[in-house]
Amino acid sequence: MFTRIFGKPKQEANALTTLDKLNETLEMLEKKEKVLLKKAAAEVEKAKEFTRAKNKRAAIQCLKRKRLYEQQIEQLGNFQLRIHDQMIMLEGAKATTETVDALRTGAAAMKAMQKATNIDDVDQTMDEINEQTENMKQIQEALSTPIGSAADFDEDELEAELEELEGFELEEQLLQPATTAPAAPVHVPAGRQPARAAPQKRTAEEDELAALQAEMAL
Repeated sequence: MFTRIFGKPKQEANALTTLDKLNETLEMLEKKEKVLLKKAAAEVEKAKEFTRAKNKRAAIQCLKRKRLYEQQIEQLGNFQLRIHDQMIMLEGAKATTETVDALRTGAAAMKAMQKATNIDDVDQTMDEINEQTENMKQIQEALSTPIGSAADFDEDELEAELEELEGFELEEQLLQPATTAPAAPVHVPAGRQPARAAPQKRTAEEDELAALQAEMAL
């Protein structure tokens, strides 16, 4: 279908050749136009000279020739306009053909890739990946399962023991500031000595401990 509409590669080469020929023709018409413009300007100068020489008839003949040159210049301008129009159409057709060829090439490449990649092969590959992933999960679970004496430990008992340790640790943290807080400094006026602290009375347990240490020293 595209071949019937846009032509074959041979026709593309013919289009390029036609564009080159149109360019050459356009350059030739532009050169002719420049020559005619010079001739028309020369006739104007001649008409001025004849006018200064009071040769009215010769001046009119110069203006007639100028008009003829101007008509040819206008005709050449129309030719150039048509050639430009034809070149634009051919360039547009060439761009369209190249676009269609690129799309056709892309479609062929996509079709070839789809043939190389079968949907059944894709499904089989995904099944293999899922199977390997499941096997790896089972291996990791087997490796993480406790064995030997560790398998006989009761998780509930371990959780209860952990909670007890956490409670004991929290209790020590709450009591520690009260027992280890430094005593506030006492301001003593100048010239006065602070009163010595009265010796504390020993308890019965401390007396027994002191006696035991004395016997061991003997």
